[in-house]
Amino acid sequence: MRLWTMNSSHCLFCRFQPLFLPTTRTFATTSFLHREKSSSRKRIGGRTSKGPISSNNTYRRGLISQDFPAIVSTALLEFKNSFSPSHPLVKNWDKFERYVLQAARLGDRSKWGPLWELKASLQQTYLRDGIGGLKKELAYRLKADEITAKYSTEHLAEQKKVADLRFPAEWYPCARSLQRTIHLHVGPTNSGKTYHALQKLEASRKGFYAGPLRLLAQEVYARFTAKGIPCGLITGDEVKTPEDEIPTIISNTVEMVSLAKDYEVGVIDEIQMIADQKRGWAWTRAFLGARATELHLCGETRAVPLVRELVALTGDTLKIHQYERLNPLKVMSKSLEGDLRNLQKGDCLVSFSRVGIHALKNDIEKATGKRAAIVYGSLPAEIRTQQASLFNDPNNDYDFLVASDAIGMGLNLSCKRIIFQTLVKRLPTGLTRLSIPEIKQIAGRAGRYRSANQGRTKQSSDPSNIGFVTSLEQVDLPYIQQAMAFEPPPLSAAGIYPPDTVFQHFADYFPPGIPFQYIIKRLLDIAQIRPLFFMCDPSSQLESAEITDTVKGLGIEDQLVFMAAPIYSRDPVTRGVVRAFAECAAEHQSGRLLDIPSLNLEVLEEPVSGKKDYLCELEYLHKSIILYSWLSYRMGGVFTDRTLAGHVKEMVEERMIRALSEFSANKKLRKDASLHRQRALHRQTMEHGRLLAQARLQTTDPGVMPIDLSVDKNPIDNASSGAQRM
Repeated sequence: MRLWTMNSSHCLFCRFQPLFLPTTRTFATTSFLHREKSSSRKRIGGRTSKGPISSNNTYRRGLISQDFPAIVSTALLEFKNSFSPSHPLVKNWDKFERYVLQAARLGDRSKWGPLWELKASLQQTYLRDGIGGLKKELAYRLKADEITAKYSTEHLAEQKKVADLRFPAEWYPCARSLQRTIHLHVGPTNSGKTYHALQKLEASRKGFYAGPLRLLAQEVYARFTAKGIPCGLITGDEVKTPEDEIPTIISNTVEMVSLAKDYEVGVIDEIQMIADQKRGWAWTRAFLGARATELHLCGETRAVPLVRELVALTGDTLKIHQYERLNPLKVMSKSLEGDLRNLQKGDCLVSFSRVGIHALKNDIEKATGKRAAIVYGSLPAEIRTQQASLFNDPNNDYDFLVASDAIGMGLNLSCKRIIFQTLVKRLPTGLTRLSIPEIKQIAGRAGRYRSANQGRTKQSSDPSNIGFVTSLEQVDLPYIQQAMAFEPPPLSAAGIYPPDTVFQHFADYFPPGIPFQYIIKRLLDIAQIRPLFFMCDPSSQLESAEITDTVKGLGIEDQLVFMAAPIYSRDPVTRGVVRAFAECAAEHQSGRLLDIPSLNLEVLEEPVSGKKDYLCELEYLHKSIILYSWLSYRMGGVFTDRTLAGHVKEMVEERMIRALSEFSANKKLRKDASLHRQRALHRQTMEHGRLLAQARLQTTDPGVMPIDLSVDKNPIDNASSGAQRM
């Protein structure tokens, strides 16, 4: 017997209204915004940057290697002292304390299980958020144990049935009722596999394209629209439909593929992303659930074994199409040796940050006297198309292209040489080197004289059209040479994530007010999965739930919407904005753009500058507006100012472009930057290895003594200072 009953809703991550009624309010100038907005608007400050390359993080790793049980013991003591003896959680304290310390004392070679999972979670939390975060995690664990004992243990057998995720192919009965033909197009980059699939789509009466990036969805939309084919565009925060016509083709980001419509032809691009740890579920969902009679998958050869096994599950017919590269691809024996004057017309330099792209563009133009176009994912579509056209046109002085690694995901540009500025990029989890598949995908874009939008020509298969790959700095070239000669292993499993209906049915066993973060974790803890699949990393969903759990009155359906939303929860500013949006949803009102104090629209009235603080303010606002637009398609009755949000987004992007164009990188600092990144990555790797070795050799004394963690920073931290500067 279920304790509480809630209504079902739509499928995971695809809630949006097919018909959108635009708001009538538009604003042409920021002065009108100023008149409309209240003068009492608050600014959110306190911005911090967290990451494992910080001195705090390195110091914490040192403490973990010395005695992690002592750290946990200290956190437990401080946490226990934070509530009174009459607190209801005190009665279970002794049992909880023994369990946590038992997990903390586990050796690195212990068998994986609940204790190991608890230790790993506590260590990760401490590294990220310090002793304060560790106490919060312990508080959550203690509360979770109480909820589990009260509401889950008694109904565990029934809950395990809901959490049975072993047969994801059966989640889509409409697709299983069709006899689909799966066409798998595999081969290296610039082999024509996507071109052939799009040709089939173009000839269909009704079809869809699903790509990994908004950039690619917009490119396909532009391709078909230019040919006069009625085409619609659906991404998370943008919807375009032809006027006075019903679109025959829909170009989507892969998360937005509709599983409620029948299609003649469907195209899913970059199918190897089905094994991605974070987004793989979207490719699995589209592949298993798309109601297309003819489904074309495009990607790397290493996806073939996995697709064969998935097709065996679905009962469809599989046809494999192998492609060879249309032109040779060679790795050069020398780099540019850091000298931008060695660039040639048709070169594309790859960088990994918006600031880096604009800085490199300025340096190129100063060094060569020629102009450089720029392309990266968050540029407005019109500007991106204009920049690509300038680079592809041989009859102007735009000789070079500076692009992000997004070109590795199938973006079609006319590049003669691909030149890596560096192979090391910074992620929220620290510095990391590009993987071998990433290097091969990006490098494979070399040698294209014409883009896919222009179609294939004899020129494309001309043997003299050789693509070249190299690096800006010599230090990166040996790794590129090794990567290009190495074949990655075949994919073995596809990512999945529970559908909305599973979360809703599972939540029925718990009363209202139970933290949604607990619902997610508990469901994933008891979920059953077969070896052909794996559970995608839920960290972003958990971070979203952590924010929305602080908002009273937010129902399960609304929390599922926020769980799927594009939330950058590591920024304290955007966390405040997300909470404000969630409060609007809970109250079902006050969702007008100008009524949300957390949005810093005043930055649009400030003079444009290249200062870092100004750029950060614009980036925070841009992320917030993207989220507002995304929510407006799912909660249109609350977030009503979609037209205004689009206008504000354009103004932010225009100011970002102007601000970044004024940024001038110090050439001396840029020189040898790749070598500095390599050294920082090496220091990071060596430090991690040293600490791990120490932890393995260490024995833990059963008598754990708390240690002083009041100063969460090492005053002498020379080992990480260089990495921190990078």
